[in-house]
Amino acid sequence: MKGTNVRRAGLSIVAVTLLTGVTACSAGGSGGSGGGEESSSSSSSSGAGAGTGVSPIAALRTAEKSTDGADSAKVESTTTMGSVMAMTADGSLGWGDGLTGTLTITYTGGTMADTMRQMGTTSMEARYLPDAYYARMGDAFAEQAGGKHWIKYPYEALETLGGGSGAYLKDQMENSTPNQSVKLLLASGDVRRVGEEKVRGERTTHYSGTVEVADLATRNSSLSESQLADLKEQLEQAGVTTETVDIWVDDENLLVKKVEKGQSANGTYSQTAYYSDYGTPVDTEVPPVADTADFSELLQQQGAGPTS
Repeated sequence: MKGTNVRRAGLSIVAVTLLTGVTACSAGGSGGSGGGEESSSSSSSSGAGAGTGVSPIAALRTAEKSTDGADSAKVESTTTMGSVMAMTADGSLGWGDGLTGTLTITYTGGTMADTMRQMGTTSMEARYLPDAYYARMGDAFAEQAGGKHWIKYPYEALETLGGGSGAYLKDQMENSTPNQSVKLLLASGDVRRVGEEKVRGERTTHYSGTVEVADLATRNSSLSESQLADLKEQLEQAGVTTETVDIWVDDENLLVKKVEKGQSANGTYSQTAYYSDYGTPVDTEVPPVADTADFSELLQQQGAGPTS
């Protein structure tokens, strides 16, 4: 792969990973129990946690507050986006004072995995800090980026990169917590208690709902009317209209699993995420400055600087 193409591919991979990685921590959408690890019982059985004898809305409000207040957790997720990408993410994330944490991202299929192989690796380290996201690329990328292995993606740059979608991503990156998935169901107006299920041996209560993606942005962001209109248009062009969201809440009213699913112009996309060890220490360091290239500067070198 030629040097220019290596840099371009690296930038593209970072941009997609920025979005898909953070959705493991925040909101999304999908149906089904996602795999054979759960055993289901009747929804009339006694529920787990706040699900016992209370309405789904009341139970989810309790879960939202408990999950938000936990401040950190270990995260495991799998994501697919049609033929474009299949990836896994594993690590710890904190949200007590802005989003922080480290994830190991591994590409397991799709065209992005093929691109990564041409760059000499199929995995990368992602670091989330309150003001920026960092991705460690392979040696092939570093050879074409002045010897620098890390790409810094300042959140402030997002607003000028993708119109409404860029502004929305910036907003979500700065306000992402697992409890956003619970908020999403509460805001949807379409939530039901499915029943008791076991998730990795834990007793949980399963809730499900369907959301309008554009409404999600309206309810769960601080975007202006023009940014929201731009985002809605971009979502419609991408074929993204509705998503289903399933979440599982344990006896301590903490989110332990979410499954998301929807349709786009690129095909079906889905994500399954597991959360454990709430309150785990998260200590994320800024990569060495001498080994870090700025995303915006790399874009300008490619002749594709930020758009207004």
